[in-house]
Amino acid sequence: MTDLISCEILDLPGGEACFRITMTAPRANALEPGLLAALHAAFDALERSGAQKALICGGRNFSTGGDVGRFLEAVQEGRAEDYARAVVPVLQDLIARMIAMPVVIATALCGAATGGSAGLLFGSDLTVAAPGAFVQPYYGTMGFAPDGGWTVVLPELIGTAQARGWLMANHRHEVEELLRLGLVQAVDEAPETRALALLGAIETGSALATKAILWNAPRRAALRAGLDAETSAFLDLIGRQATLSRMKQFLQPSG
Repeated sequence: MTDLISCEILDLPGGEACFRITMTAPRANALEPGLLAALHAAFDALERSGAQKALICGGRNFSTGGDVGRFLEAVQEGRAEDYARAVVPVLQDLIARMIAMPVVIATALCGAATGGSAGLLFGSDLTVAAPGAFVQPYYGTMGFAPDGGWTVVLPELIGTAQARGWLMANHRHEVEELLRLGLVQAVDEAPETRALALLGAIETGSALATKAILWNAPRRAALRAGLDAETSAFLDLIGRQATLSRMKQFLQPSG
């Protein structure tokens, strides 16, 4: 599709179609405007395909979230909010779109899913992780406000107290904890293969009815309001001196 995304339609056992979206972007699939636009284009293609099952994959690291270097550059050039508006609302729209779609969406998680990229897991219907995979917020480290549904979708999935503690303490949750929280359904050395097997075993009509009931209109409206609040908070914090200092410190070579 592009050098940032590849798409293909696979046949699941039983003959159902599965639309596979693979992120192939530089810098460990950092969520910059080009990749986010390509992801939306991939979901456009998914909708046109008529497939009712989909799989999202990354590379050795699923995604490292927002590109801190590009955020730092934007802040230093006095265009922090403009750059944030090209990233955060686009990510938020993608998460809302995944949740509203009449498609069973699985994610194959390898390596890191940090910051806003974890929203792709939160918006999926099931996730299979490779051993060694982990999810970590990093917002406090950077001085950013959470995005990607960390304060909106995640509390719906695991409860407010656990989501709050995870964010505040910036825990790195590895596969055992992700399984315990119900954010991962299986751990496998070949997560894509296992995810395709799980998708093939799911009865589509029942799964889509379940998804529609769980994410009914009032919940989706609350989700939209919460995602917009995350965006507003992100824009408020991105230009602060404290945020600038933290990004510089994070990007400073060690040693």
